[in-house]
Amino acid sequence: MDSPERFHLTHSAGGRPVAHGWWSDEVVARGKFVLWVGQYGSIAGTRIRLVDEVEARTLAVWPDPT
Repeated sequence: MDSPERFHLTHSAGGRPVAHGWWSDEVVARGKFVLWVGQYGSIAGTRIRLVDEVEARTLAVWPDPT
């Protein structure tokens, strides 16, 4: 069973935290990531990041840094 605090989604704007959430299911967390990009992506300075805290790796970042 996945940890209830495995997938951490954060939203910051202008370098300040705005919102965050935790999910145990990667599919749900990735869906929330897409939803947040749609809802908050037009805010100047927005950064949205999805991290797998168990594996200590970033799964997605918006805007894409590359």
